[in-house]
Amino acid sequence: MSPYIIAKHLGDSKNWSNFAAKQPLTMEQKFGKNSIDIEALREFCEREGKEVTYRKGDQLEREGDPARWFGFVTEGCFKYVTYGISDDREHITWFSFESEFAGDYPACLDGRPSQTTIKAMMPSRLLRVSGEQVMDFFRQDAEKMELRSVIAEHLLSQARACYLDLHRATARERYELLLQRCPGIVEHLDLQDLASFLCITPNYLSTIRKSITFESKK
Repeated sequence: MSPYIIAKHLGDSKNWSNFAAKQPLTMEQKFGKNSIDIEALREFCEREGKEVTYRKGDQLEREGDPARWFGFVTEGCFKYVTYGISDDREHITWFSFESEFAGDYPACLDGRPSQTTIKAMMPSRLLRVSGEQVMDFFRQDAEKMELRSVIAEHLLSQARACYLDLHRATARERYELLLQRCPGIVEHLDLQDLASFLCITPNYLSTIRKSITFESKK
């Protein structure tokens, strides 16, 4: 996920549509201020991938099973979930929206057990390739192998930021940080899913939103 370029905010729908048609993004880049140029990987999915349709609730990967798939989302969105050890409650850890990649990366590259369950949040389509195909793509030349490393570094950076936020930020601060990084994301998620991602209850998130709205009117 190599050079950064400045992206449009979602408010300008015409500019956003033109941009999204050309540029694959991660959740943070799609709804934030930066995007990442990995067009070669998107073109690979378009060229070699099989279009697969998922109904709401269908799984791309299941936690604990060997990870197999990677793909480019052409329609719909997917959520990444894990389950509580004691209560088996669903916890959302990430999302992949239209014009983004989906998959348990890098586990899918060598069939390691998937760390999360990835399921469609609505009827969705994916240009799907196997992890083995992606590895063959990376092995083609040094530039593509470097891309593999940069993707891994970017994902590590995202995961570390989320981990640090849980320790250093209050629930409200985590919500505000998410809005700074991904200003348009609240338009695409319901309260329950957003609360799960932030590790708080829906009622508490609703209270935070009301507090922010009240303070903005002062």
